[in-house]
Amino acid sequence: MIKAVSFIYLENANFPIIYHVDNILLMRVRTKSNSNKTLIKLALFALIISFVIPAMLGTNPNTTDSAEIVQTVLAQGEDPFPPTVNETLTPAQQQAREQLLNKQGFSVHVITRNLSAPLNLLYGPDNALWITERIGKDIVRIDPANGTKLSSMPIPNANQSKGQDGVLGMAFDPDFSNTYHIYVAYTYEEDSGQEMPELKTKITRFTYDQATGNIAEPQDLISSLSASGDHNSGRMVFGPDGKLYYTIGDQGKNQLALFCSNNLAQHLPTADEVANKNWSTYEDKVLRMNSDGSIPEDNPVINGVQSHIFTYGHRNAQGIEVGPSGDIYVAEHGDNSDDEVNHLVAGGNYGWPYVSGYIDDKAYQFYNWSAAKNCSDLTFNDVAAAPAGVTVQNESEFITKNFEPPIETFFTVEKDFNFTEAAATCGEMTSVCYPTVAPSSLRLYTSDAIPGWENSLLMTTLKAGKIFKIILGDNGTTVSGEPEELFRSENRYRDIAYSPDGRTIYVITDPRGPIQAMKEGPITPTTTLWSPGALIALNYVGVNSTTQ
Repeated sequence: MIKAVSFIYLENANFPIIYHVDNILLMRVRTKSNSNKTLIKLALFALIISFVIPAMLGTNPNTTDSAEIVQTVLAQGEDPFPPTVNETLTPAQQQAREQLLNKQGFSVHVITRNLSAPLNLLYGPDNALWITERIGKDIVRIDPANGTKLSSMPIPNANQSKGQDGVLGMAFDPDFSNTYHIYVAYTYEEDSGQEMPELKTKITRFTYDQATGNIAEPQDLISSLSASGDHNSGRMVFGPDGKLYYTIGDQGKNQLALFCSNNLAQHLPTADEVANKNWSTYEDKVLRMNSDGSIPEDNPVINGVQSHIFTYGHRNAQGIEVGPSGDIYVAEHGDNSDDEVNHLVAGGNYGWPYVSGYIDDKAYQFYNWSAAKNCSDLTFNDVAAAPAGVTVQNESEFITKNFEPPIETFFTVEKDFNFTEAAATCGEMTSVCYPTVAPSSLRLYTSDAIPGWENSLLMTTLKAGKIFKIILGDNGTTVSGEPEELFRSENRYRDIAYSPDGRTIYVITDPRGPIQAMKEGPITPTTTLWSPGALIALNYVGVNSTTQ
């Protein structure tokens, strides 16, 4: 029986009319016509009466149980590009809908909204979608069939107070069906002996309790890792070798608010630091550890010291994935150009901050702000000529035997590229106009359900509102052809997962932030996102051959 009915109507805006039964969305209509509004009001009033009065009398006029109605509607999902008359769609939404269905063969639905800064998305062994909420400081389990929240699992002692801290990445134990272990990275406050506690990161193993739908028995693998409000990275994956790989960013040092802080991407630990568990030089690295947090015996020896460090010289790797041959790949944010996809080689140096992209002496130069004696008197600007006191280094001046170039960049531009001119239409949101895409995750697609996709990497992006399909070369160390742009929208795509049959792609989106607007002409930013803080299902239905 229906117990409660609520009705929301925004009179002076083109917003949805929402009719709820027990707080479950049943109907969604958009209209600009006053006459249509009146008709809808009358129709909904009649509908409300038809449910409320029988409910009061204890009878049900329908032959179908209301729970079945709710389940049916929820299973259909909520379409972010509503299939109504074209005048209710913006040109960009109409273009995106046609591109998705007619050219790419996907229907699209929003199945969950109002997530609290979702960051990491995994399709679980229990057939639920597991999502870390960075600001919510928890993991939520979502039923992929209808968007129902199955459980919310708070991460004890997680701390979130800045732009990129909180609950970060997670990974299922390879033997999860027996151990029920899940590994989670998150920031927390650690007693530093000073007046204020210090923000740090740790990786903790929890045990999932099927009966309660919660996690318990926390066991820390590693703690006291660096943490910041910027560039924490914090993504992890188990390799086929049973080792846990974890990315740590450069903490936003030598740029923006931290431009006077020394970037440690090229710094390596001493044997004493490792013995004393001083992990300060682990910034800008990819770590490799045993499932108990210890250092594997076969980890690379770099600069005479063996530690958790697997590779170094990374800026902000927010995507990490195992490739089709078992190799590890990362996707990382570049500076103002040259976002990268990298194939990891044990002991490899990926160049940051001396190199962004390739060693080609093109647009990128290293401005060493933090080394300037007068740094505190300077104003940060990384696209203008360096002020007095700031040393500038070309990429070709970086000499090392173990440099590993990226297998793809987004995008490399010439030395004379004018960043100031490129950003002229972006106002204060200059980075939106720069030649980068802001990669936020990387996932291998292994199914043959979608033609031509098997064993390709899918990379979500933030500011570009796209997902790129990347086909690897035969040896896995190159990219075959140009990456393909998919699912263009005005959403900041954060992470991606796949259904077991490979026909549905699930994507989570940021709740806020700038993105490139979908329009003709020069790039301009918008902060009005189509589906903020949402879980979206993209279902492959096949391309209509008559529309190709």
